[in-house]
Amino acid sequence: MLDILQIMEILPHRYPFLLVDRVLEIEQGKRIVAIKNVTMNEPFFQGHFPGYPIMPGVLIIEAMAQVAAIMAYVTSDNADEKVSYFMAIDKARFRKPVKPGDTLRIEIETIFHKRGIWSVSGKCYVEGTLVTEAELKATLADK
Repeated sequence: MLDILQIMEILPHRYPFLLVDRVLEIEQGKRIVAIKNVTMNEPFFQGHFPGYPIMPGVLIIEAMAQVAAIMAYVTSDNADEKVSYFMAIDKARFRKPVKPGDTLRIEIETIFHKRGIWSVSGKCYVEGTLVTEAELKATLADK
């Protein structure tokens, strides 16, 4: 389990773009589970949408990517000398809106990992209901 301070030692992201609050489980190189507590204090709710706040789908995908990056960083040698870059987003599906007060459970599983390229399957749940899923590809490159 990783708390927010440990996450900040791993990821370069900071407010308002750090979208992971806690890592609950990690199986190095294979699987990771984390949460993002969604609050009305998020800056994107000012414009998305007034009177009906929902978390933008692209930020849910970004949260999945950050969780996947944590797994890649803790699995890789010399992770402090690397930065992760998106390569592809496939099969993204947004099934239900994510609203203030929700706890987003982010589950990532590795599809493959070769020569610095990671392909993962991500699923996000709110109270056990699947809200978003996608396949992501990224690379860890030298800074």
